[in-house]
Amino acid sequence: MIDPNTPDQHIFAFDLTEHEIRRRTEVLAALGDTWNPIEVMEAEAKAQRLLYSGLDADQQATYDMLVAAGVLPASGQA
Repeated sequence: MIDPNTPDQHIFAFDLTEHEIRRRTEVLAALGDTWNPIEVMEAEAKAQRLLYSGLDADQQATYDMLVAAGVLPASGQA
């Protein structure tokens, strides 16, 4: 039997702010002082260009098809 004075659902709220601040602090500490996000992104773009360079005709056609379908970013956008 359901008691009309008792709600069917209970709302629980958790404040994870302190945990999130600690997590971010630990991530930045693990990355260290020498971590350079710009350099990392540039190296990633260079690796992307290298990965898709020197394709034969069939591979290039497949790459172009995947870019057109939005599966891969166009060269220069990675």
